[in-house]
Amino acid sequence: MNEIIQSRRVAALQMVSSTCVEENIQRAENLIQQAAQQQVDWVVLPEYWILMGKHEYDKIAIAEDFGHGKIQNLLSSWAKQYNITLFSGSLPLRSENPHRVWNTQLTFAPNGACISRYDKVHLFSFSGVGETYQESDTIMAGNQPVSLVHQHWKIAQGICYDLRFPEFFRMQTPFDVLILPAAFTQTTGKAHWHLLLRARAVENQAYVIAATQGGQHENGRTTFGHAMIIDPWGDVLSEHKKGEGMAIATIDLNRIASVRRHLPALDNRVF
Repeated sequence: MNEIIQSRRVAALQMVSSTCVEENIQRAENLIQQAAQQQVDWVVLPEYWILMGKHEYDKIAIAEDFGHGKIQNLLSSWAKQYNITLFSGSLPLRSENPHRVWNTQLTFAPNGACISRYDKVHLFSFSGVGETYQESDTIMAGNQPVSLVHQHWKIAQGICYDLRFPEFFRMQTPFDVLILPAAFTQTTGKAHWHLLLRARAVENQAYVIAATQGGQHENGRTTFGHAMIIDPWGDVLSEHKKGEGMAIATIDLNRIASVRRHLPALDNRVF
């Protein structure tokens, strides 16, 4: 039997992605390299790290077929080169509809193999002063949660807007850690980002690793930032507020067990 790895050192990256794919690739690799130099085991990229296009339809032009393509090859090679588990944030994959893509998180093991695929289920819709978003115009909605067991950790997955739907993560409970790449707007992030992340950690008594976009983008969009890692008690272990950078912390199965032993809320559930 393989020895259980009790702790993992993890990094949640924060980017301010541009309209240039090649530029974003270089920025992402620089951050991954910096994280690897700090001896991390897992790295999480943010949503839309590969492109914050001038127009919502720009993502369709760079979409790849699942299992093939430059972006996926790069992610696989980075996982292998830096000996990390790499959570891809989100990238556009072609769907059966030529006008829409899947907004997908892939997980790459340290040997470069893709071990998980999750297609974003909940699509962001928001109308505010001077800003309107309707992801369903260009994105196909996934239809099921995807969790995986990796290095003896049970990992739940979500992307950005999924965070607002606690029942979605209850479908994956119990899990040890939630991986959540995002690109929260400044408006919604300022109001709800910390609150929702801490709530998901507390109610599931699990770690939350949230990688995000954080700054002013070329396309005029402003994202909230505050990449962070939260423990099962709701404590923020690490946070990077604005601009490019990362939050780094160690997560530990013993901490999860301790929280659940002292407050057996998951065992006390009725429904």
